[in-house]
Amino acid sequence: QLQLVESGGGLVQPGGSLRLSCAASGFTLNSYAVGWFRQAPGKEREGISCISDSAVANYVDSVKGRFTISRDNAQNTVYLQMNSLKPEDTAAYYCAATPVQCHGTVGLYQYWGQGTQVTVSS
Repeated sequence: QLQLVESGGGLVQPGGSLRLSCAASGFTLNSYAVGWFRQAPGKEREGISCISDSAVANYVDSVKGRFTISRDNAQNTVYLQMNSLKPEDTAAYYCAATPVQCHGTVGLYQYWGQGTQVTVSS
């Protein structure tokens, strides 16, 4: 019963904002880094942001300056604030947890959510 659950996705117009949440169930996020990934149809799953156990944030260039990752350990939740959304951001968004430090190896993330759909369209 160890899982992550994403929420907050939806349909927004270009330039709009969404805040995604990643809530842990069955374990405590305190000692984990949490990454956000996205996958558009026909494309590889892409890491876009990650926050370490000590709240050091990382972003891929395509979202840097537009997205902000944060964590609230008291709520056992990680957030992704997405601003200035573009049609290219349309994808299923997933969060995943890995011990302590961020990294880009998808296969080493231990826990995954089921995804939440973000669609950016006019």
